[in-house]
Amino acid sequence: MVALIAGPTASGKTALALHLAKSGNFVIINADSAQVYSDLSILSAQPTADEQCCAPHHLFGYIDGVTPCSAAKWATDAKRIIADAHATGAIPLLVGGSGLYIRTLLDGIAPIPEVDPILRAEIRAMPVAQAYAALQTYDPAIAASLAPTDVSRITRALEVVKSTGRSISAWRATKTGGISADICLRPLLLLPPRDWLYDRCDKRFEWMMEQGAIDEVEALLARNLPQDAPVMRAIGVPEISAYLKGTMSRAEAVTRGQIATRQYAKRQFTWFRNQAPTDWPCETAIVNDSNIGNFEIIFQ
Repeated sequence: MVALIAGPTASGKTALALHLAKSGNFVIINADSAQVYSDLSILSAQPTADEQCCAPHHLFGYIDGVTPCSAAKWATDAKRIIADAHATGAIPLLVGGSGLYIRTLLDGIAPIPEVDPILRAEIRAMPVAQAYAALQTYDPAIAASLAPTDVSRITRALEVVKSTGRSISAWRATKTGGISADICLRPLLLLPPRDWLYDRCDKRFEWMMEQGAIDEVEALLARNLPQDAPVMRAIGVPEISAYLKGTMSRAEAVTRGQIATRQYAKRQFTWFRNQAPTDWPCETAIVNDSNIGNFEIIFQ
């Protein structure tokens, strides 16, 4: 069996996972794209060192912030941890809000060949309008499905079709490497009321600022990392960076960080509501101390 707790940020996933770990033989595996980075344990809301003592925790803070982590890399690492857990008789418990990571692990990934670095650099140097016009020529169907300003998807689709001669949609029609057919999945999707979720996002960001998030970002800035490094784009980092550089007040940094967090939670909420399999149990109540024990039966 593989257990899964998924949902937007601040929805109660970690609290539920830690509760389960106290009463069962679980190995907790991070499935959040921000929590893989070692530089942001507070700002990405990773379980604390004390919390991680209740059960083995894996794939939290295991990658340096300058190193990109793709869904494919994470899925490969997660498969190894799952196999190790099963070998010891433990139950792997995936916990996170990165839908792409979770679906890549379960369903696999399209076997798109590596794009030539020179071609990739040429395409990514194009102005977005030029890249979109080229995509309309090479892959009009995909171009029609994208916003003309969606830089990342436009450049990715263009580099794939120019490199392989096939549309990215054709590649995605066949996926390999998924584990869903080989496991018994016990999923739970947490989608609490949005007003409560957004309020919790706001309060948690204030708590992070008080508990060391500023020091984390200050340490990042001291490393002089490239501005396009993954960790430099994490929620809260641009806002706290501006505060530390004196271009934004602390109050404004908090407000903007809260807005960015709520927007992220909204995107996650929408993704899971529309993209998660319809047979996944979905809990819309707030997870708290009074009802947290009711969820244990799902993972038995």
